[in-house]
Amino acid sequence: MGAIAAGLRLNPAAAPSGRAARVDSGSGSGKDPKVAGIESPDGAKRLARTIASDISLYNEAKVLEAIRNDNLFDALAPEIEEGLQLYRSRVSPEILARTNFYHRAIIDILLRNKGNVQSNMW
Repeated sequence: MGAIAAGLRLNPAAAPSGRAARVDSGSGSGKDPKVAGIESPDGAKRLARTIASDISLYNEAKVLEAIRNDNLFDALAPEIEEGLQLYRSRVSPEILARTNFYHRAIIDILLRNKGNVQSNMW
């Protein structure tokens, strides 16, 4: 199991700086999200942003270096793919088919929030 999935296990010791890792299924049904799947758009958005935040948190130096070198998506391809697989495993097929929450969260969290980093991208 990779760092992303491990970080999403509610293990306070797994998160740097004393921050507890977070998970919120958002389904509101009380069902296990791994079995039932997240069926609400808000829950899917929260999960996507949580995964993207974990990628950023656990790979901060790598993210900053990749932005400086203008190769963010190549440098973080394994982490982004691992996060996508986790997202797909937890979100219902209906939501997956009609939304793009995961990729939007990757852009918002990994890229847009790092606009202060010197790069040829901007």
